Amino acid sequence: MFPLQSLRLQSGLLLHQSSTPVVFPNFPSSMASFEPSSFAVTRNRINRPRLRAVLSIEEFPPNALRRKTDPKWRGGFSVGVDLGLARTGLALSKGYAVRPLTVLELRGQKLELRLLDIAEDEEADEFIIGLPKSWDGKETPQSNIVRSIAGRFAVRAAERGWRVYLQDEHGTSTEASDRMIDMGLSKSTRQKKQDAYAAVMVLERYFSSSGESTELVLPKELDLQDKLRKGPPKDVDLYLD
Repeated sequence: MFPLQSLRLQSGLLLHQSSTPVVFPNFPSSMASFEPSSFAVTRNRINRPRLRAVLSIEEFPPNALRRKTDPKWRGGFSVGVDLGLARTGLALSKGYAVRPLTVLELRGQKLELRLLDIAEDEEADEFIIGLPKSWDGKETPQSNIVRSIAGRFAVRAAERGWRVYLQDEHGTSTEASDRMIDMGLSKSTRQKKQDAYAAVMVLERYFSSSGESTELVLPKELDLQDKLRKGPPKDVDLYLD
């Protein structure tokens, strides 16, 4: 988790005034009955920073969860991201069909801007970023690096109304290798596409749990949270009656 000044309430809500994005795990569905608009604190007489209660992932549901709760829902697409120190693999889901997309050899701001361009080209509205964990589910030093990158990127994505989630990726590299071997891909092809297929595994794991095992990376700025609630502009081709 990113460090933050917070007060955790018994209801599971979190009040925060951190300067960094924060990650919220999914909470039980019983939280869905709590109205997010009913709990907010604005600036008081001594002009303290405005606070707002942030609900669970229920308030910012990923596409997979939306499809589960509303079979008629027709919305955006998902980009799977397998972050690496030198190479980042991408996969794309349009509906439930997942395919490898590309491997980027970029870092920092160049990588973030390229991810945004790809999402726009593919009409995606969410990113599912693989979170490295150990075999027993514990986080590693690499987990902290990915969380930091995801936090910075979530701010850029929120400007466009796009959400960022973290998904446990333990074992996806092995699964990717096995998948490519089963497909009969050559060794050289497997080496080139390893990271993209690892991103495929991240997306498949995300859909297999209907998005309920993800963590939302939420910018702390209230205006960005509002943009996420509104979402990106609707594609008229998808929402015609």
